[in-house]
Amino acid sequence: MSDTGFRPAHGEADWYDERLPRAIRSHRGNPFRTLATVTLVVVLASLLGISSAYLIIEREQPLNAVTIGPWHAYPKAGTSEADPYSVAIYTRGAVIPLASGEGLALVAREDSNGHQLDPTCEYRIAGQTPSARLWTMTPVDGHGHLVKTMSGRVNLASDALLRNADGTFEIVAATRPHSGNWLPLASDARAADGLRFVLRVYDAPVTTGAALDGVRMPTIDRLGCP
Repeated sequence: MSDTGFRPAHGEADWYDERLPRAIRSHRGNPFRTLATVTLVVVLASLLGISSAYLIIEREQPLNAVTIGPWHAYPKAGTSEADPYSVAIYTRGAVIPLASGEGLALVAREDSNGHQLDPTCEYRIAGQTPSARLWTMTPVDGHGHLVKTMSGRVNLASDALLRNADGTFEIVAATRPHSGNWLPLASDARAADGLRFVLRVYDAPVTTGAALDGVRMPTIDRLGCP
């Protein structure tokens, strides 16, 4: 009796047949090519991770910011809950953030209209700050460094501030002296140097993100540029 059993139309060897469509044709792997592909993927992933971390640190803007108008606060900066990127930013810039029991620093990099601060321009900072035993306002350059001013003074403190009858104030930040509350800016500044206003409030209840809800902060308006 002849063998009439089922025989497959294609054997295992047929999967390598060049006549088969490429989609179903078996592929004989090359170990060297596989190793090269894996190595390339690992290298690219490492470069991507390092580059993204570098860009975040280079921006010098810690994460988890609380934003109030043009001001940004980082309540977790001086706590054990600070994220690794923020810790790296402070370490790289040799900055010691205020602990939650000491106070809070708020930073402005833009005016109230969203324009980047320019150290060659004049600004009006007006309104009121959160309740605090003492606060200081300091102009720094784009990297957070103190600048050399015409008067030699580098900040303005709340205990030497002229206020309106309702408790509000108005500060003029400019290179040259102004009557009233004058916050000196860098005497030989260039636009490329950058500008930030740093408001540090001491012994204040607003040291956490939740406590900042509903807090009123001063506005920052550009008065003019040369």
